[in-house]
Amino acid sequence: MVKAQDVLGTIGNTPHVKINTLFGSKCTVYMKLERANPGGSIKDRIALAMIEDAEKAGLLKPGFEIIEPTSGNTGIGLALVAAVKGYKITLVMPDSMSVERRRIMVAYGAKLYLTPKEKGMKGCIEKANELASGRTDVWIPNQFENPSNWKVHAEKTAKEIIADFPNGIDYLITGVGTGGHITGCAKILKAKFPNLKVLAVEPEASPVLSGGKPGPHPIMGIGAGFIPKNCHVELLDGIVTVSKDEAFSWTVKSARDEGIFIGISSGASLAAVSKSLPTIPAGSTILTFCYDTGERYLSVDGLYNVGEGDIVLPQAQPAPEKAVVVRKKACFAWVPTCFSRQRKDKK
Repeated sequence: MVKAQDVLGTIGNTPHVKINTLFGSKCTVYMKLERANPGGSIKDRIALAMIEDAEKAGLLKPGFEIIEPTSGNTGIGLALVAAVKGYKITLVMPDSMSVERRRIMVAYGAKLYLTPKEKGMKGCIEKANELASGRTDVWIPNQFENPSNWKVHAEKTAKEIIADFPNGIDYLITGVGTGGHITGCAKILKAKFPNLKVLAVEPEASPVLSGGKPGPHPIMGIGAGFIPKNCHVELLDGIVTVSKDEAFSWTVKSARDEGIFIGISSGASLAAVSKSLPTIPAGSTILTFCYDTGERYLSVDGLYNVGEGDIVLPQAQPAPEKAVVVRKKACFAWVPTCFSRQRKDKK
């Protein structure tokens, strides 16, 4: 157990959980459960790091407002940290992101702007810059370029992995959103375990890492539509593209077969593990990530389909029969005192 001075002290040190059912016995697969962070995602790590590094550098001061474009989880993490530290925060997000994400941000006290999904994250970045234009009391974390993003994963996340896997892992298969965690982890893990292979996961509908064109897609959290500065592509040994149906299917499988309730991007990473297994040597140890919780995607059409019979509603009770009131003559059981006394006197 951890005794923390505030909720920020509970960020990090997330568990590595073995996947026992989904992939058979050829390889050993683990998933790092970042959903265990207090804000429910891996982005709590970078939110805290970017804010505290900016405070130390004098870029973020009391009374400043934080403005950031986000696909959801970084915004939630920033809103959480801002709530603890007392900063105002405005977030900009594509309107294709889930309703749950919107509501969580607002619950933490953030102001939220939505931009057209067709513009992707570039549209969010443009809007955030517009909101900050001409102001001197604003700080934009810029998660796609801020080096605090990948550095916190190098300094903490990667070291957590080494602590639990002292003999190393053979494959790291994980998604690219900002590129922070795959870059930070790959830098440290490849130096420690030189034979490690790092495979990046991206949406089939927006395969920019693979040299394709960007496009809208439903795998929230990865596939920004451009190659972020924080994604150091020289560290990658391969790229796996995943379709919507594959990501959705493995998201559901994780909950139903492993009891791990994950988000769509985490499902995409599981799908990538499955697609990569045929070319991975037997006996290998594979690590992937659970980036957030499935509770953020319950409203997504076509994901958790509820079939007939999955939910049994209470049966309608028959209406009670109309009560019939029967009036009877009153029957008195008392005997007047005077009558009783007369009976005794006669005896």
